[in-house]
Order: sequence, then structure tokens, then C-alpha cells
Amino acid sequence: MGYDALLWLSFGGPEGPDDVMPFLENVTKGRGVPRERLLEVAEHYRHFDGVSPINKLNRDAIAAVEKQLAAAGVDLPVHFGNRNWHPMVEDTLASLTEAGAKRVLVFPTSAYGGYSACRQYDEDIERARAAVGEGAPELVKLRHFFDHPLFVSAVADGVRAAHASLGDVPGVRTVFTAHSVPESADLAAGPPAEGGRRYSRQIAEAARLVAAEAGIAEYDVVWQSRSGPPQVPWLEPDIVDHIDALHAAGVPGVVVSPIGFVSDHLEVIWDLDNEAAERAAEHGMAFARAATAGADPRFAELVVELIREHTHEAAPRKLSPFPAGGCTINGAPCAIGCCEPAKRPSR
Repeated sequence: MGYDALLWLSFGGPEGPDDVMPFLENVTKGRGVPRERLLEVAEHYRHFDGVSPINKLNRDAIAAVEKQLAAAGVDLPVHFGNRNWHPMVEDTLASLTEAGAKRVLVFPTSAYGGYSACRQYDEDIERARAAVGEGAPELVKLRHFFDHPLFVSAVADGVRAAHASLGDVPGVRTVFTAHSVPESADLAAGPPAEGGRRYSRQIAEAARLVAAEAGIAEYDVVWQSRSGPPQVPWLEPDIVDHIDALHAAGVPGVVVSPIGFVSDHLEVIWDLDNEAAERAAEHGMAFARAATAGADPRFAELVVELIREHTHEAAPRKLSPFPAGGCTINGAPCAIGCCEPAKRPSR
């Protein structure tokens, strides 16, 4: 039995000033994020007229994938759905169901495992199928791709280009960043038999692979964009704090690669191109931010390769010994207890 479509499943973002607070409330629903933090993040969006670049970036990536699919002779329409803002995944799946789709591949725009990076997409799938009800198509989620050679080479070329942009400054440090998560979430990431920390271990492995590809012997892995209450421990160090530490150690410059992200959405633009860049400038440090993989032509090729693993039984390509996780059906987790969400205290 073949597949009727690809569902491109992403996070979503506001596309106008009136969307910002409703979007942020969707994102943080049930997470106990203080109102003042929402207002602080909302102000970041106002610097960009209330428009997140993420939806346009996804539409551009979808167009590139459609072109690659056509070139590869794969007849598979691509449909766009989001978790937190329009087009909502529930609406997209309802349209696919009405069109008669029976079996659909799902590409989540995250390369990694962990609750936010993987299990939450399973929940999106389960919720969307429940909203559609009887007749909803079978949804088959594609696997993690942090160690796919096309992802690694695209990120590595971004790192090389960022270093080249700084010229001959000696001693520039390469720093890889990813979205921070609570320590408890990272400890629960992956099947229990793995011992946890699938997310941070995959980030570390991706950084190792990219550094090797780019010919970089020494580098750091740090975190960004934490949003939880201050009393909850999150993965550290934060990128801005790390720039302070590098300056104190006499490092003259930094190249920052947002390896945990697939596109230049707002958290990349604000947290790195603004806050991190400004801190480096305060210290008189050279600064360059490497491109994410999403706009690189190899990213579309990667997605088509992941699709062909299902449509044409193509052999998976990967560069690490990590299990090829993330491929699940109808929102089922990879394993019992895999990436369990944190239990929130009852009120």
C-alpha cells in the first residue's frame, strides 16, 4: 500500500501583530510560563512587526521539496500543518481526509529526539486524528535526521562560510547551540532502556559530526531560548553567558552554529543575531552566525531521501551509531515510556 501525501508538520508562528499573544498562549498552554515572560517574548516579535519568519520558511522548504519530488519521479503532494498557529494540523488533516487520503507520511521539522523535539509531534498527530475522528488516515512519521550526511554537510558548509566571513582572526571559537529544555525533560528523553538524555546526546553527536566535516578540532555545545520559571533547572550554559566566559578567557571571536534548529526562525534571529551578537560586540569580539540547513538545497534532498525510505524501500543513510528513532505510526511513542512528558503538579 502506497502513500497519498506528505504532511509537513511544524511549530507555527504569528503572521501579524494581533496573532502574537494568542500564538504564545497556544505555545505555553499548561506549562506554567509566567505572564511577564510571555510579554517579554511578545516584545521580541514586535521588533519584526508581529511576524515570525517560520511559516514563510516552511512554505519555501515545501516548494523545494515538491520540486525535488517531481525530479525524483515521486508523486506525493505536500500539505502544511502547524501545532500552534494556522494552518493548524487538525484543519490540514481534515482536508486530507475529505480528499480521501488513507495513508500519509509526516515530516516533523525537528532533527532530534526528546519530548519537545519528537514526542510532542506524536501528540500532535494523535490529537489531529482524534479531532478528525473516524476515517482519519494512517499517519507515519519520518525518522530523526540529525546524523544524515546531507544535514551534516549543509550545516558544516554554513560553519565554514561563517568562519570565512571573519577573515583571518586567529583563535575564533566555534560554538554550537540548540534550544534548551528542562533537565528533567532531557533525563527522560529516549526509551528508558537508553538511560535518558537522548536529546542532548544527539545534539552532541551532531556537533561532533559537523565539526569533523568542517575540520574543526575544538568547539563547544551550549544552549539558548529557555523559557521556564527560574527555579526549574534547564540545560546550561546559555549562549550569552558562554560568550561572557569566552571573553574572560581571552577568546577574540566566535562563530555560532544553531545546530538544533532547521531554519532561521525568530528564536535564532533574536537570541543569536541580536542578543548574542550584541554581547559579543560589547566585548569587542568578532561574531558570525552560521546558516541553518533549511534553506540549503540539500535539505530538500534529505527530506526526499527520508520519504523514499518508505515509498521505495531506500536504504537509510546515517553517520552515527544512534538508533534510527522517531518513526512511529498514528502518534504512538517510539517505545513504552519514551520521552515521557513531565508530570505537572495538580492544582
